[in-house]
Amino acid sequence: MKSIFVCCMTLVLAIPSFCAASKEVTYKSGDETVKAILYTPEGKGPFPAIIVIHEWWGLNDWVKEQASKLADQGYVALAVDLYRGKVATTREEAHELSRVPADRVKRDLHATFGYLQSQPNVKKDRIGAIGWCWGGGYSLQVALQEPQLAADVINYGDVSADPDQLKEINAPVLGLFGAQDRGITPDDVKKFGEQMDKLGKKADVTIYPDAGHGFQNPVNGEGYKPADTADAWKKITAFFASTLKK
Repeated sequence: MKSIFVCCMTLVLAIPSFCAASKEVTYKSGDETVKAILYTPEGKGPFPAIIVIHEWWGLNDWVKEQASKLADQGYVALAVDLYRGKVATTREEAHELSRVPADRVKRDLHATFGYLQSQPNVKKDRIGAIGWCWGGGYSLQVALQEPQLAADVINYGDVSADPDQLKEINAPVLGLFGAQDRGITPDDVKKFGEQMDKLGKKADVTIYPDAGHGFQNPVNGEGYKPADTADAWKKITAFFASTLKK
């Protein structure tokens, strides 16, 4: 994967209020142990589930908030910690942390998918994935390596996979990008959409004209686009409802 990250100018942590029940869980990834936070909706399952993949900052409060919001929509949401407990507070720290070996990340995500499939309150054929920035690129990787994935959302993540790789995707894909993104460019996104179309894959791609990279996260200051974020959230919830709750 390309290392293209233009996520946030300054990181300011906000303390969100979570409604869904949550707990820390662990599971094996090869000889290592992965930690994650499991958010469970109210009511009786089994539920569809979503793997939630953090930005290059790590598993911080903003990502946890997204997972909690998804659980409020009726999904078991598993926010995976791919940095083994580390969270960046500066761009320099985030850049270093994001250099974690790609093979380890992919292994951890495979283990995450397997963990959700093993849960009695999860519908094994209704598991999706979502990621932002660095995690958006890895959300695509989940679709590439998990043929049983039922839905995939890529928020301004690396989509530079070639057609031979994209052939492996079975899940419908929702992609949300910014036209002002200097890393994941509109040309990159359009090429991805065209390749998916040629392969007969389901891909719904939106490029917001006035948005840049990381436009959904308020810590981006002027880069945060509330209206585009609200529209993106509507698209995300409608997409998951149509693919995971059908």
